[in-house]
Amino acid sequence: MNVEIIGFILTTTGEILLGAMVLIIHWHILKEHKIDADVLKQMRQEQFLGAFAIVSIVVGFLMQVSFKI
Repeated sequence: MNVEIIGFILTTTGEILLGAMVLIIHWHILKEHKIDADVLKQMRQEQFLGAFAIVSIVVGFLMQVSFKI
């Protein structure tokens, strides 16, 4: 396997893990309800965008790997 592809896989994995971590943290804060309603509303919107970002990263990853192999 090419080193470029391995690096690409590791970078994408890191981005996905980072996005998942942010979503988990937001979910935990939403569960605790220790922040006012406006912040909770914004965090719900961020969760949706974060989930969309993770799906986009995965789809882009699959597309690029399929063309590189």
